[in-house]
Amino acid sequence: MKIVSLKKDSRTPKYKQIVVAIENAIVDGLLKKGDKLPSLNVIKNENSLSRDTVLTAFNELKNRGIIHSVVGKGYYVSTEDIDVKQKIFVLFDELNSFKEDLYNSFLLNLGDNIQVDIFFHHFNYDVFAKLINDNIGNYSSYVIMPANLSDTENVIQNLPREKVYILDQVHKGLEEYAAIYQNFEKDVFNGLSSGISSIVKYQKIVLLFPDEKQPEGILKGFIQFCEKYKIEHEVVASIKGRVPEIGELYVVLDDQNLIRIIKKIKENKLVLAKDIGIISFNDNLLKEVVEDGITTISTDFNLMGERLAQMILNNEEVKIENPSSLILRKSI
Repeated sequence: MKIVSLKKDSRTPKYKQIVVAIENAIVDGLLKKGDKLPSLNVIKNENSLSRDTVLTAFNELKNRGIIHSVVGKGYYVSTEDIDVKQKIFVLFDELNSFKEDLYNSFLLNLGDNIQVDIFFHHFNYDVFAKLINDNIGNYSSYVIMPANLSDTENVIQNLPREKVYILDQVHKGLEEYAAIYQNFEKDVFNGLSSGISSIVKYQKIVLLFPDEKQPEGILKGFIQFCEKYKIEHEVVASIKGRVPEIGELYVVLDDQNLIRIIKKIKENKLVLAKDIGIISFNDNLLKEVVEDGITTISTDFNLMGERLAQMILNNEEVKIENPSSLILRKSI
């Protein structure tokens, strides 16, 4: 049975007629999930079209996730839900509480009939490259969090530039892409500076910086702050084996180490905000209530997710620096 038949006198573009014909075939049950579509050449020859016209139609359906291609075999129906308007690829480094806030805000602000598939590279370059290369051409937009991985531009350049949105960190080589990001160096420097009146009561400030995952800008902003205000400081990769001492203020970047330092403070019978201070990075609900409140330096992840959704819906090719601030609580 012929799936695609075009009306020559129609004002609807021919590629759009192909899209509608395939959608109708799915709705009518002529095509079901897993069925193979007629080939590009079959549709081209039956309707006296150019191959590019048919390919444009197939790419629209593919970007919406309605069909997919198998190399060397052809195109197949992926779903019988034809209401999907966009299909978005999201690649995070890892999932934690504040990135979950970002992701949920992103979904909330996208609206209906948009499918979002989320993947994680876990700071592994090979996984990062494979996930992107395996999904080239399958999505209408690509949201990518490169984290601190090097040479990511060599992989991302395989995607259409206008479909890519860089999230959180913009490395050298990624400046040409739309992005919503954090300026870690400035955020840390300004955040610490705004709390200087509380910080100066401590004799030493210690940054817990396991550098395999953390943005280098955090370290730069920390050093810049300590040097400007002439504050004794130390950078350590791990808190294991370390005994907190009276007069130290710890800047902690992840929740696991936040719990560890609180435990060590209790074990050594020290008093938080009197003997020892803590500033954490990235705010969440936990930090509002733990120990009557942990001071944080944090960007607004809900705003980041909301603005990212707007960028995609409006096809905005812009670069936005997401705001950050010090949230002062009882831990210092």
